[in-house]
Amino acid sequence: MKYINATAILPDTLVEELQKYVQAGYLYVPAKNGQHKLWGELSGYRNELEKRNEAIVAEYRQGVSVEALAKRYHLSIYAIRKIIYQK
Repeated sequence: MKYINATAILPDTLVEELQKYVQAGYLYVPAKNGQHKLWGELSGYRNELEKRNEAIVAEYRQGVSVEALAKRYHLSIYAIRKIIYQK
């Protein structure tokens, strides 16, 4: 989660109103219903993992062993199996 200074994005009158309730603290503003981002969507990490997992499955289908994949991708055998069986 990225912290943003309220004075950088909110009108002064709104900042003054918020300061009646919170001063020098953190305030979480939740997203509206239906607008939540999934884990990793903002940073792009979710897409990176998806590409990695697709590569793992493709290599497995080409005959690379689970043990070799675990070593190559620095994952446990359990994690590799989980990726393979989810696809």
